[in-house]
Amino acid sequence: MTHPTVPGTVPEIFLDMLALADPSWRPHLVRALEAVARAEPCYLPALALDDYLPTGGRLFAAFAQPLSRVRYVLVGEGPYPRAESATGVCFMDGAVGELWSEAGLSKPVNRATSLRNFMKMLLVAGGQLQPGATGGAALAPVAAAARENGSIRTLAQLQDNLVAEGFLLLNAALVFRKHVAPKIEALAWMPFLQTVLAVLAEPAVPPTLVLWGKIAEQLARLPETAGFPQAVAEHPYNLSFIGNQGMVELFGPMRLLQAR
Repeated sequence: MTHPTVPGTVPEIFLDMLALADPSWRPHLVRALEAVARAEPCYLPALALDDYLPTGGRLFAAFAQPLSRVRYVLVGEGPYPRAESATGVCFMDGAVGELWSEAGLSKPVNRATSLRNFMKMLLVAGGQLQPGATGGAALAPVAAAARENGSIRTLAQLQDNLVAEGFLLLNAALVFRKHVAPKIEALAWMPFLQTVLAVLAEPAVPPTLVLWGKIAEQLARLPETAGFPQAVAEHPYNLSFIGNQGMVELFGPMRLLQAR
């Protein structure tokens, strides 16, 4: 199959990737891609010929969550800048399997700064840690208990719990390229997100928009998000995120670290 590179068109390679999205999303995502093509005609054809993450046709993997089940829209900045980590689902690092170790969090979790701080925030929200004491000494007994009680053990289980709560796990920029600044990439995808958010705004009670980081926060100023309940925080790579009271209050009742 050939991939058109004509400016203003949506290359077939991206339309083929919609196979990973739930059928309820596919016509809306086609319109969203067309909006990108209208706003910047050369962007998608150039991207189709470039190297980008995520690989494996996973640009729209987050949209496996059916449209009717979306209760929260969590927006991060962009894919992890590593092929093994970028999954098309925000903050879900594909290089991470086990969450725990004997010393606390597993080495892969500790290497993924944003995920590590998100985990610590969930432990604060669940009462297992105190905001001012989230280091190794405090984490070791928490990890030991997690390995023996009803806690989840893997990142895949955490993603499953987020999906079960109704999270659509998006990035402001759907791709990462080494030679393009994330904020420039996010700007090109803005028409895509505007189309998606307009669809999500249609119910009488739209989902809660959860925005992490300065790039994601720009969505709060769009007319499409005016009717959304919003929860805004610093990006999780900031240590202050661990004790963010708004995030603790939002995620605490969900008990995301408990097996279901």
